Amino acid sequence: MSYTSDVKVLAVIPARYKSSRFPGKPLVDICGKPMIWWVYQRCLAAETLDEVLVATDDSRISEACEELGVKCVMTSEGNLTGTDRVAEVAEAIQADLYVNIQGDEPLLEPSTIDAAIRPFFEDDGIEVTNLMTRITDPVDVVNFTIPKVITNRELVGVYLTRATAPYPKGAIGYPYYKQVCVYGYKPEALRFFRDYGRRFGKAKIEEIEDIEILRLIENGFKVQYVEVDSDTVAVDTPKDLAKVRSIMEGRLSR
Repeated sequence: MSYTSDVKVLAVIPARYKSSRFPGKPLVDICGKPMIWWVYQRCLAAETLDEVLVATDDSRISEACEELGVKCVMTSEGNLTGTDRVAEVAEAIQADLYVNIQGDEPLLEPSTIDAAIRPFFEDDGIEVTNLMTRITDPVDVVNFTIPKVITNRELVGVYLTRATAPYPKGAIGYPYYKQVCVYGYKPEALRFFRDYGRRFGKAKIEEIEDIEILRLIENGFKVQYVEVDSDTVAVDTPKDLAKVRSIMEGRLSR
């Protein structure tokens, strides 16, 4: 696959109101705009995306998007994960590549989004990509809200976990990496993901860790990881939100 105008890349931002840890998260205010608006703007600034839309099952999010000029589509309430929601969109809107960009990453750099897409144009055998960044704050290593990424030498995903892994028993020089929640998919990988969910629900380890990309890793897909230098902060808790607000206020005041 070569990057040409004939290749359509569609970015989908799944947004769910009924979050177990942080209800209403996509609509929380950050410097006068809901979080989902900030994520959408970051996507619009990426070079590799042809179209961006929000996918939700909640009328409150849909109405907020309409008021702000954010393209939005309604999806079913039965989706198990954000990727299942992206896969539902893929059944209705044709594209050559789909990008799942989490709606709780308002600090995400556009160049980071592009990093998940470019490998598809360099290696036609790649079906799925995901991003990771080196952990610089030791607290993040033990933070269960942050998935840690373990890969082989070719940066193909071996496992993701919320635990501290690998455990430093024999050595302490291992660099830890955390997941950056931008995923790239060819259509066939998304179809497998959705079909599996319809037949079996979540995969075993996916459900235990609550990390959706494990559904593909468990089933033998090679998930190509790309290391990026990213300072993004995912908003999983009100404490995360306070941190993001502080960072955003600092940027806007410059």
